[in-house]
Amino acid sequence: MGNTFQAQDRFADGAQYIGGRLRPGTSGCSHDVVNPATGQTVYTYELAGTADVDAAVAAARAAFPGWSGATPAERSEAMHRFAAVLAEQADDFAYAESLQCGKPIKLSTEFDVPGTVDNTSFFAGAARHLEGKSAAEYDGDHTSYVRREAIGVIGSIAPWNYPLQMAAWKVLPAVAAGNTIVLKPAEITPLTSLMFAQAATEAGIPDGVINIVTGAGKDAGEHLVGHPDVVMTSFTGSTAVGKRVAEIATSTVKRLHLELGGKAPFVVFDDADLEAAVNGAVAGSLINTGQDCTAATRAYVQRPLYDAFVQGVAELMETVRLGDPFDPDTDLGPLISHAQRDRVAGFVERARAYATVVTGGEAPGGALADGAYYRPTLVAGAAQDSEIVQSEIFGPVLVVLPFDTDDEGIALANDTPYGLAASAWSRDLYRANRATREIKAGCVWVNDHIPIISEMPHGGYKASGFGKDMSSYSFEEYTQVKHVMYDNTAVARKDWHRTIFGDR
Repeated sequence: MGNTFQAQDRFADGAQYIGGRLRPGTSGCSHDVVNPATGQTVYTYELAGTADVDAAVAAARAAFPGWSGATPAERSEAMHRFAAVLAEQADDFAYAESLQCGKPIKLSTEFDVPGTVDNTSFFAGAARHLEGKSAAEYDGDHTSYVRREAIGVIGSIAPWNYPLQMAAWKVLPAVAAGNTIVLKPAEITPLTSLMFAQAATEAGIPDGVINIVTGAGKDAGEHLVGHPDVVMTSFTGSTAVGKRVAEIATSTVKRLHLELGGKAPFVVFDDADLEAAVNGAVAGSLINTGQDCTAATRAYVQRPLYDAFVQGVAELMETVRLGDPFDPDTDLGPLISHAQRDRVAGFVERARAYATVVTGGEAPGGALADGAYYRPTLVAGAAQDSEIVQSEIFGPVLVVLPFDTDDEGIALANDTPYGLAASAWSRDLYRANRATREIKAGCVWVNDHIPIISEMPHGGYKASGFGKDMSSYSFEEYTQVKHVMYDNTAVARKDWHRTIFGDR
């Protein structure tokens, strides 16, 4: 797998994919894609400038009439072919994703790539089910029905933590609904987004339907969001950057979808299966080295189980194997960069002044010293209002706090600005049901944490943003609802005209 993929050769023509072909950027600035496991550069390219964004938007605008005018069946068939091409190239996609992100190959192979293939297959089918209300005579004299129409050129921005999946989440519902798109991936992880667009072309999706511009957020990103020919923008990333995206988008009266930060609570009631909760907490907090906006970050454990939970999580964390991402036995890879590793370490070091680091809290040495690695970390004894409880860390760090009553546990779960995901752990149906009702998050798992499926929506409450990725609910973001009304009376002078002229 690793012997057949060379990024510099694969993308020798540049990291901008516009109108069905690769081309170099025009910003005059080069950028290195770095393998965070080794610190070595794997690809160097020219960043996109504003001219590249303009060219990509023009290509998308030119492709829109043909793509939006295709029948749902035609779009569906093309997307089914797209899913097949992705499946055929699964090994290359997994390798490239691990190369640029440092993900363990088993995560890329078993989660990122198959999830993206499944998502593509789902939207290939969903393209044929863009439905509105049934036609009816709601006032007796007119027949009304609803059309769902594509809205135009979409300008989307995806993050670096799941480059392939986030590209898919942005592109698929948009194009399934008949739109065309310009996607800006994070400049540090462009490889699989470019491969995704190339695969679409191989599958027969017309040139210009899917375009990739790889540039810096301040230049390419802001220009894309503010572009007058872009009618909607979808952004996944931090809440701070999301606020800037919103400012630009609203100033040009664009539709806006934001999937922002998270600080997911993991609420363990005293009747929970302790073994399941311990396993779920370690897996849910360490997936993708904790660089997941739905990762379990705040464990609230009812006091009778608290000590055993802390001990169990610490012991299990200490068995997690850090190593080469391409070793199939590696459980945990590096963080995306040394800067991100240092940021995570800073949270933990500051927490030592007011909390206890139960396990972890350091970067490994030895063979892993050159990579951006950080050990799985459990922190206990922090106050609810402390930085490590309230702020998004985006690393392999879990904070655990006790609670006494169910009311307190749910209140603590809701006590951050975020509301993306949460989980509740209990054998009691009524207790779990209450948690799913009262925890303010876009997804609440019961006795599990992390699984996602293409058929169900993903999106948050509060500072975690609004709008949905995945599922048929995502079409609400990418379609215009039009009411069409036909007169059925054939009467020239309607009764309601008397409100303007004449008598009954």
